Amino acid sequence: MANLNTIKKPIKDEMKDFEPFFREQLKSKIPLLGVITNYILRRKGKQMRPMLVFLSAKLTGTISESTFVAATLIELLHTATLIHDDVVDETYQRRGFFSVNALWKSKIAVLVGDYFLSRGLSVALDNDQIDVLKIVSEAVKSMAEGELLQIEKSRKLDITEEVYYKIINKKTATLIAACTAAGSLSVNADKENIAKLKEFGTYLGIAFQIKDDLFDYEKTDLIGKPTGNDIREKKMTLPLIHVLNTCDKKDRKKLISTIRRHHKNDKKVAEIIEFVRNNGGIEYTHDQMIRYRDKALAVLDDFEDSETRAALIDLVHYTIERKK
Repeated sequence: MANLNTIKKPIKDEMKDFEPFFREQLKSKIPLLGVITNYILRRKGKQMRPMLVFLSAKLTGTISESTFVAATLIELLHTATLIHDDVVDETYQRRGFFSVNALWKSKIAVLVGDYFLSRGLSVALDNDQIDVLKIVSEAVKSMAEGELLQIEKSRKLDITEEVYYKIINKKTATLIAACTAAGSLSVNADKENIAKLKEFGTYLGIAFQIKDDLFDYEKTDLIGKPTGNDIREKKMTLPLIHVLNTCDKKDRKKLISTIRRHHKNDKKVAEIIEFVRNNGGIEYTHDQMIRYRDKALAVLDDFEDSETRAALIDLVHYTIERKK
């Protein structure tokens, strides 16, 4: 499997320079804000979104300060949404670390999220990156719509496959597409290439989210059982949707009733997972993930062979082969 160090190779220097550039945008005279910002920066994840900005930029032009601004804007707004999500979901851990709301309570977490959001807007405006700001603002709007649509559907448990794709397109794919489009825009790529990379980002984002949804049925907890977290939150993801659409009416009625009444019951959740596994939900979902992987790779076929293109191909494979 491709690893992140190999993927980062064409942009190794840029990623190294990005960290101090990003940190500089978050400087504040408020001591508490400085402490929390340092905590957030110390527990940063894989940084896939800045990677996508830089790789997309390098694929279509020469990386400049505008690319750093685009990557910073996206990372600031993405971090803000994560902080707010943890408050809304009452999540107290993220990637094995305590969330901001767990350590400093919800009010402070919301304000820190607002600060990151406002800094993102300021960075874009201070550097005259209006077009990039439009791309990212549209993505954040779509993410909010996707979350609200998912909440609405989880209450009714009436989600179709079409609605599922609409949700993950809005929740996940739009931000990935914003990374790839903003990266190419930052190096003044032509409209055709910007559109192609946006399309690539959309397909990659969908494949990424489908992989996340599969984890709920494949990843195990400390005693070797699938986590089933989506079922506990009444989130209807593709493995379950497919099985609900293909099983007989009696089983469908029983499944929906169990999800509605017993989604917090470990034994009942395990029964749902077993039913999904035994009725083709995992295989079907895996096939759909591969379909979107191939769609993303097909877009890259339009670009000349290069180290950067090879890294993006590796990133596509990494997305669907990752273990977490």
